[in-house]
Amino acid sequence: MPGKPNILLITADQWRGDCLSAVGHPCVTTPNVDALASEGTLFARHYAGAAPCSPARATLYTGLYQMNHRVCRNGSPLDARFDNLALAARRAGYEPTLFGYTDTAPDPRGLDPNDPHLATYEGLLPGFTARQLLPEHEKQWLSWLRARGHENATSRDIHTPVGAEPGKISNAPTAYSKDETQTAFLTGEFIRWLGEQDSPWFAHVSFLRPHPPFSAPAPFNDMVAPADGPRFARAESREAEAQSHPYVSYAMPSNDKRSFIHGATGPVSDWSADDISAIRAIYYGMIAEVDAQLGRIWQALKEAGAWEDTVIVFTSDHAEMAGDHWTFGKGGFFDGSYHIPLIIRDPQSSSHGTTAQQFTSAADIFPTLCDRLNIEPGNGLDGRSLLPFTQGIKPANWRDAVFWEFDFRDIANQRAERHFGLRSNACNLAVIRDENFKFVHFNGLPPLLFNLKNDPMELQNIAEEPAHASTRLAYAEKLLSLRARHLDQTLAYTELTEKGPVRYRP
Repeated sequence: MPGKPNILLITADQWRGDCLSAVGHPCVTTPNVDALASEGTLFARHYAGAAPCSPARATLYTGLYQMNHRVCRNGSPLDARFDNLALAARRAGYEPTLFGYTDTAPDPRGLDPNDPHLATYEGLLPGFTARQLLPEHEKQWLSWLRARGHENATSRDIHTPVGAEPGKISNAPTAYSKDETQTAFLTGEFIRWLGEQDSPWFAHVSFLRPHPPFSAPAPFNDMVAPADGPRFARAESREAEAQSHPYVSYAMPSNDKRSFIHGATGPVSDWSADDISAIRAIYYGMIAEVDAQLGRIWQALKEAGAWEDTVIVFTSDHAEMAGDHWTFGKGGFFDGSYHIPLIIRDPQSSSHGTTAQQFTSAADIFPTLCDRLNIEPGNGLDGRSLLPFTQGIKPANWRDAVFWEFDFRDIANQRAERHFGLRSNACNLAVIRDENFKFVHFNGLPPLLFNLKNDPMELQNIAEEPAHASTRLAYAEKLLSLRARHLDQTLAYTELTEKGPVRYRP
């Protein structure tokens, strides 16, 4: 690969890390993701740094943990002082181009109070050129559908399956076809742009799917039966699950059906076990729909002669509970919300078709791209480059545990604060997880400890059991040490001396 490579970063919103046929899922079919993995490196234990979308993407784009980037929830501004992968790519001579969205709320301190950018969290990450935006209202896609003859594509009601009662769970197909999905729309726009390129490029294709609402076109709508799939990770009943921890009992009733089935009303707790199975089956089909569009991208790159010149990073921002622990969506502390896929395919790498079993983080994506493009990040980073893994090398002193955070403050309405009697800055949790145990520290609520060897579904909290007091202490200290190591190091590695600034490069 002479000269600079092309860079293609693809995110598929809310895709679980176990939902790949390449890792042995019993009913999800992902032949195109699998094909990418066969030519690259699959990271089997890759985790988001936070949830929901804006905090998760802030970690992905900046290489910082939430404790440093401080994007606490959707709508939290990203501090303008932080470097990110788009700004860094510009320094390397690229014009980073976006297809989709980045969910970045801008720093309000540099804007006039009347600036309309301050009325939404679906802003653009600084450094990107937007070729085709597609925020959650999907208006750009809807107008494209109307141009294709779907005159009724005037709102997101288009997601209601044909013949289904609005708000009801149905695996009937949507009115739009498999070639007319949001994923197909963005794929087509990327392929059209690809044909215009005559120099090395950097593109970020940010797909909305398999994010809800849960509905899909034929043949993906019913390709998986509700009875198929692995056993749900959940307690015997919704009531037993709610009793497991004060946060769980608070969060479960707050999930609204309309977040998952278009037009639905009421709490998710109204859905039966059969309803949950039916929704999960649709979710699996939505994953297959995205995979099919990835196949179009792979083919377009090959036909354009760009396949052997393009570094591809495929991942997600966060995952989806998909019925585990009787809930949907993302947040909290369970693995189902944070375990996400990651595949890196670099034609220059010597190790193809390999799987890395070490713990990796979304914070590692930015430093990996910096390493690949020989770019110096503008501030300290929490992640580390994954390039050695793509060469079949395990870096020295690699992490033996993964870390993530979730902030459940409610600045606008103070709902969580009133419920728990906590200040906003106490409405948060931090997780450290290794092969054996998972420890969850709450700022103001009881901790959790799970023995993952004996309890992989995270059903038995042993934090209060005297026999495990020493384990709880050890993991609390491990978490404390991790947080201390990852305090902002931007200037901490610099010392002014008589000979001028001395910088240590760890």
